[in-house]
Formats: sequence, structure tokens, C-alpha cells
Amino acid sequence: MPENDEQWNDGHRAFLQAFMARSTLTLEEAKPLLAAILTAYERKETLPEDITEADFNSYISAANTRISPFDLEIRGTFHQMSRTRTYALINSTSDPIIQLATVHTAEEISFLKRVLDAMFETYNTPRHEIMAITAMQAVRLNKPSENDRRETQNGTETQGSAGQGLKMVEAERMLKTLVEEGWFEKSKKGYYCLSPRALMELRGWLIETYNDVDEEDEEERLPRIKQCAACKEIVTMNFFRMQRSRNCPLCKTEWSGKDFVGERAVLKTNKQGSRRSGGAANANTSRTMTDEPSHVEDEDDE
Repeated sequence: MPENDEQWNDGHRAFLQAFMARSTLTLEEAKPLLAAILTAYERKETLPEDITEADFNSYISAANTRISPFDLEIRGTFHQMSRTRTYALINSTSDPIIQLATVHTAEEISFLKRVLDAMFETYNTPRHEIMAITAMQAVRLNKPSENDRRETQNGTETQGSAGQGLKMVEAERMLKTLVEEGWFEKSKKGYYCLSPRALMELRGWLIETYNDVDEEDEEERLPRIKQCAACKEIVTMNFFRMQRSRNCPLCKTEWSGKDFVGERAVLKTNKQGSRRSGGAANANTSRTMTDEPSHVEDEDDE
């Protein structure tokens, strides 16, 4: 494509560079960015309110055409809480865990894998589909378990069992780094979960890793990674927040309003335990499930 082609000019290059400097971008965040680029490129003032969604999409389309030969793609998904459409630059082919290994040590990658195992196995059961983890729960995974060490000694090392582990302060720092890099999000109630960018980038890996079912268990085991029947996106929190109907778009069953996915599943656990034990005796039971905090309120998060 010629250098002066209007489908790819200096404005498009500036947009792609700005996108690469961020982990994610929304339309509202893109408006002042594109306004500044157009003001400089066209040499006339363009205001953020002049930028439309069609303008934004045209820049994304042009960028995708240019970066697709490098197995890169700008993809969009709706944030499960805010329902804001979020875009991220992701690698469309290679193993995302291997990608992370280019900027993190083997010990840090092993820690990340143990945290993901906790999110989607330990804290993701048919009764409690939390798929999130508190800082205390995560930091306790700073070192491989005894079972992990035995696997390593037996020659069956996995991504989560490798190495000697991290110090607790290093694990805390890694959690903070994963939030800063856009892989994790931390809620106001102190729970870490995968960000929209991570759900897009790790989608194939998550399904392959946690929905891998043996043939003999195929009819009994439910998939740990669940996808919305309507939009096909991975769901880790807040069923039915995005639509008025409370009926499943697939089976048409009406939602009871009592069963939640994500950190609000902890609320259900705490309330049920409180009714059974009268409140006081429930403290230990609740804390075993949630460690911290056990005060999830019956309201939507931000």
C-alpha cells in the first residue's frame, strides 16, 4: 500500500502506536486521542465530541488490516460489570502464557498459573461459581504445593508446579503488576478476576485447559469455563445484567434471582451459612470459603 494512501496514513500510525502503549481502549478514551491526532494531521481543530463510533471503528479496521500479518488483532468485548465495550490489542495465535514468559520470570509464571487454577478450579464449583480470588488467597499460592513438588520430582512438571516459588512480598507485587498490565482487575470488595483483555487473549487457552474432559466423565462433568448462550463470550460474573429478560436465551428457563456467578456467589454462601448457624458459628465456615473479605454486599459492584 503506498505511503500516502488515505487508508493508511500518519494519523493511523499514531493511533496504532497510542493503542500499543495501552492495554485497553474504550470509545470514550479514544475520542480525545483521535481528536488530537486529527487536529495534528489535518491541521484544523477537531474536538472529542466530533469523534463518532464510526470514526473509531474505521481506525480499528485499518489497524487490523496492517497488523494481521503479524498475528495481532484489535478485538472488542463488553465489560461484564459496566457493559462498556472495551478493545484490546491481542496476539491471535501464540500461547498467551508463553507471551507472558517474555516479560516475567518462570517463578512468576508458575505463580500466575496457580492463581488461575484457584480461580477456575478451587473457587469454581457447581455450588459456588466465584471465579475470582482475594489477595490473601492468592498470596498463599506463592509456593508450589507438596503435590506439585512431587509431580516435579516424578518428572511430570506443569506450569504451576515449576520452581521454588515466590516470597509473599513478591507474590503481592506480581498481583499488582498483573493489574497494571491489564490482565487482572481488582474490585472494590478486594477480589481479583480476569480483565476483559485477559478473557479475550486467554479465551482459547482457558477453554482448552479447564474444559478438558475425559471421555468417561464427559456426561457428568460440567464445563468450568462457561459462555453466554446469546453473545458467546466467556461469563465470569453477573448473569442477566446486560439484558432486560431474566430468561435464559437458550433454554428459556427463568432465573431465580438467587444464584450468582462471580464474587456475588460468596454472598449466597455467607447468607446460607448464617441462617444455618445463627451467624456467630458461621464465621469460620465463611472464612474458609472466602478468607477475605466475607462482607460482600447485596448490591451491584461498580
